[in-house]
Amino acid sequence: MANDDLEPDRRRQRDSETHHKRHKKRRHREHGARQATSGSEGTSRRTGQRLSMNALAQLDEYNNGDHVPEPPREREHSRPKRERERERPRRDEYEVVDVEYDPPRRESRRRDDYGQSGGEYDTPRRERRRKEYREEESGYESREREERRRRRRHRNADAEECEDRPKEKERRHRKKDRRVVSGAMVEEGRAPELRGGAGSKHSSYDSYDSIVREKEAAAVNGSPWYKSWTDKLPTRNGKKKIWLIAGVALVVLIIIIVVAVVVSKKNSSNDTDSDDSNLDDISESDIPTAARGTYLDPFTWYDTTDFNVTYTNDTVGDLPIMGLYTDWDDSAAANDKVPALGDSWGEYSDTPARGVNLGGWLSLEPFITPSLFNYDSKLNIIDEYTLCQHLGAKTAASTLEKHYATFVTEQTFQEIQAAGLDHVRIPYSYWAVQTYDDDPYVFRTSWRYLLRGIEWARKYGLRVNLDLHALPGSQNGWNHSGRQGVVGWLNGTDGDLNAQRSLDVHDRLSKFFAQDRYKNIVTFYGLANEPRMVSLSASAVISWTTEAFNLVRKNGITANVVFGDGFMGLANWQGKLTGMDGLVLDVHQYVIFNNDQIVYTHQKKVQYACDGWTEQTEQSLDTSTGFGPTMFAEWSQADTDCADYLTNVGWGNRWTGTYDSGNSSTEALTPKCPNENSTCTCDGANADPSTYSDTYKQFLLMFAEAQMVSFEKGWGWWYWTWDTESAPQWSYKQGLAAGVLPDKAYDKDFNCDSDVPDFSDLSETF
Repeated sequence: MANDDLEPDRRRQRDSETHHKRHKKRRHREHGARQATSGSEGTSRRTGQRLSMNALAQLDEYNNGDHVPEPPREREHSRPKRERERERPRRDEYEVVDVEYDPPRRESRRRDDYGQSGGEYDTPRRERRRKEYREEESGYESREREERRRRRRHRNADAEECEDRPKEKERRHRKKDRRVVSGAMVEEGRAPELRGGAGSKHSSYDSYDSIVREKEAAAVNGSPWYKSWTDKLPTRNGKKKIWLIAGVALVVLIIIIVVAVVVSKKNSSNDTDSDDSNLDDISESDIPTAARGTYLDPFTWYDTTDFNVTYTNDTVGDLPIMGLYTDWDDSAAANDKVPALGDSWGEYSDTPARGVNLGGWLSLEPFITPSLFNYDSKLNIIDEYTLCQHLGAKTAASTLEKHYATFVTEQTFQEIQAAGLDHVRIPYSYWAVQTYDDDPYVFRTSWRYLLRGIEWARKYGLRVNLDLHALPGSQNGWNHSGRQGVVGWLNGTDGDLNAQRSLDVHDRLSKFFAQDRYKNIVTFYGLANEPRMVSLSASAVISWTTEAFNLVRKNGITANVVFGDGFMGLANWQGKLTGMDGLVLDVHQYVIFNNDQIVYTHQKKVQYACDGWTEQTEQSLDTSTGFGPTMFAEWSQADTDCADYLTNVGWGNRWTGTYDSGNSSTEALTPKCPNENSTCTCDGANADPSTYSDTYKQFLLMFAEAQMVSFEKGWGWWYWTWDTESAPQWSYKQGLAAGVLPDKAYDKDFNCDSDVPDFSDLSETF
């Protein structure tokens, strides 16, 4: 190469070295300073001692542990130097270590020279630059063009120098990747800068030029070259410490807030008079290790209001007494019309029960709490089984316990008493006691809330009707049995197995509720809610009922034992299940679930309640025409089946002719409102009670009181249900507020002893 081209060549050589040092970590670093191809190239412009590259190579070999010598190259000096270096084989000279931060590649300091690079062969600009280098070596590029490029490079380098370095510092802390440690970095004294002794592979401080400049500056100042680097560490470490301290403080603050919220939630009470709604007097260390995190651990309970939070694993009938206090008081009376709990009620045929259900609480029912079932219909979440299956065990447990704790509170029982009611029916499911096979139900949590509910009823003098609403296998295939679909109780492959499981559940339940503390308050003990006897063998149901009755009596239950009529018709129970003292037939009366009765006009519905149901009640009470003792544990004043999800999720309703049950004997695919045409609508039925007309309110009140009168001819009634989210005609609480139920259940204005108006100004289509 000519002497007058020597200086540009030196610059290009240094730029090329910087490029490869900074972005590629080429292997020529370990072999020392570049070997000059001429005498002028063999002399360094820089002052100061050059680094020992032999030492670097040795250290790299130590890091890699499997150093392989480069293969010999032929005719090295017969080709241009840059071409030889470009084709030189690469070796793994770096030890890869994991680090906390590794920023993305950024523009190099001399972007115009090298382009923006994130890898070895990633941009057309780099290919163009290689081509230019080859042309330069071949003598095809003029010195004038090179001089222009040189000036442009230096202008850009000077402008970007100050910009890039702070940015490089910042991006070291942005994200994780991998970091390399080379022997050169260790020897240069930079390894202590970063965790693990390695610097970022993308850092501008890794460039060879920057290190040399630091050495030169140190030489001028008369201090060791590495001093200029290590002097920076306190400032950077100090900043790291500040950020670390701030981060730790933030985490601690968040933990404090979260703990405070959780403790506050646990200690919160839905009522104002409870002193037992916190865990202040016990320690988690009081809970045995094996019990921590289980349903027996009060620290896992969503709500501890009025629960005894002292740990116990004691059981009665193999069922836990968790949450109960040892003493109880049966001195309260619901009102002055009925005796206190501690006193005998007498004959229910003389003093019928007036009660309400707590439906949708411990046994979910979609139409009562549709918010729990508000999912895309494609997910097919239609009952408690599919809901729990969809949510998964953990989420289902937290979701349902929150529902248990909030849907019914102590105030619920207080309001029931204030309404002049004296009984409460509490539906619950078998998974409060036991789960089987792959049941997704939440196990045992509802048991604790059932026990607390009974104690709240006791406080307000309300007697309890225990209703096992869901049995293993499903006794009716409806959503409120837990699983909608096939009846698997006393039916199908596992019918006998589920029948025995149901007896096992009652064995444990009856032993528990035979305790003295329940003898006065639990006055009705239910065996099976609504067995669907139109789909079952009547003889099988009767046989099971007999066995269950004998079992619970043997275990000490003295309460009235309840069995469902199975929709067989009251007259069909005459002469069956005789000789069983205290066995009571339970009948659920609704006009809206019958295609022949839902078409009744408003006037006809009230007349049927007064006449038809009164007649049926009297016939059932007479053992010559019916079973005998008869109670009515479910009814409502709804005159349509329009409430969302009432007839199962997605099945439509009879009123508008959209009830597609899949059964030709029960479906209603044409409108069943009194007009029985396309004018039938559900808009008014689902309207807010505040919009009801005075005439419609008169009808609803009269219809409710007519049913009360009829059912009080028997052993009494329980309205379905106390409250709902969006179905006011099924809510005793909302009916009271709307003025469509008597202020006191025992004080009625209509007694079926006067004419029923025709309600002519009411639409029969809604």
